[in-house]
Amino acid sequence: MSFDFVVFGATGLQGKIVSKDLLENGYSVLLCGRDKSRVEHLLKKYKKTDFEYVDLRNINHATKVLKNSGANVSITCAEEDWDLNALKACIRANVHSLDLGSEIPMTIQQLNMHSLLAKKGLIHITGCGSVPGIGNVMLNYASNKFDTIDTIEVGYAWNSNLKKFVVPFSIQTILSEFTAPATDVIKRKVVKIVPLTTVTENHDKFVGDEIEFHVRHPETYTFYKYFKNKGLKNIKFYAEFPPHSFEKVKAMLDLGLGSKKEINFKGMKIKPVEFLTEVLKYLPYPKGYEEKEDLWIKVYGKKNGKKKVSEMNCVAPTLKGWEDAGCNIDTGMPASIMAQMIKNDVIKEKGSFAPEAVIPPEPFFKELRKRKMKVYENGKLIN
Repeated sequence: MSFDFVVFGATGLQGKIVSKDLLENGYSVLLCGRDKSRVEHLLKKYKKTDFEYVDLRNINHATKVLKNSGANVSITCAEEDWDLNALKACIRANVHSLDLGSEIPMTIQQLNMHSLLAKKGLIHITGCGSVPGIGNVMLNYASNKFDTIDTIEVGYAWNSNLKKFVVPFSIQTILSEFTAPATDVIKRKVVKIVPLTTVTENHDKFVGDEIEFHVRHPETYTFYKYFKNKGLKNIKFYAEFPPHSFEKVKAMLDLGLGSKKEINFKGMKIKPVEFLTEVLKYLPYPKGYEEKEDLWIKVYGKKNGKKKVSEMNCVAPTLKGWEDAGCNIDTGMPASIMAQMIKNDVIKEKGSFAPEAVIPPEPFFKELRKRKMKVYENGKLIN
């Protein structure tokens, strides 16, 4: 069977969301991952599917799977940072590709492959989820209304109706955001900040009371890359967690469960963070549990010589039929939308990009609204 799309990491939370959204839109999908049991429900429900075991540490095997799939677009949602390996496999297989985003050093490597990809007639887009992803496209939309941009603030805030801990997204990514130095851009220079030294309380108008702190995110690199010519000097990224979730993550770190240092357990060597990741995969959603997330961006600059501020928000709920995804639909579904844009030749420019460079905002926002995600500009609904 020939497929429209290949999804690497299809057995994880985001991979399942991406795959299901593509399948719901009538496409065929080859689900690739390391634990078939976690996608049996998709394989049984949708006829246009199959499963292939893929470990992205093996680039040669990933390349072979891509070539045999017949697909010309691949989406990488794998746990941990395997995006560069996936991109290399896609280049060898002559397949367009997207991913949910990498740490800044890997993002730089991906974007530096622009000339190679353009020469081969391929498209690669990194950071196609919520933030990075939706936030980047909102910036593209807002930036067109400024002559110059001085400062960009960007972040996410989420909350739930039941104050019980549910893994909001990749636990390894979360632990990294809590501990890895944030990389703000201040007066055009990268300034590293310890995240938990910036903790403050904040009230988000869409989701409520939050614990806010600075975190490391690839947007501080890509925003500056694409908008420095508009005078951009400052970029800050904020994570906002509801207090009940913030305290649970902090406790995991305090107990050493986020450690990547191997320990001996009954004669085996294990990393606590990998053990924690596997355990939390089986943590069920409480009955009646729902989430809401606000992805936001604020742009400060000038228009016609006058100071101007623009605020964009995208608000994502828990959808009926997607309860086990919570508000994570705003990460998986955008990747599906962007992949479909490549498949359907909406995006034509070849090379390696972040979303703010190539995703057309209006049709993208329209697709978000079909999935109950609302986009606001200065408080006014625009999609």
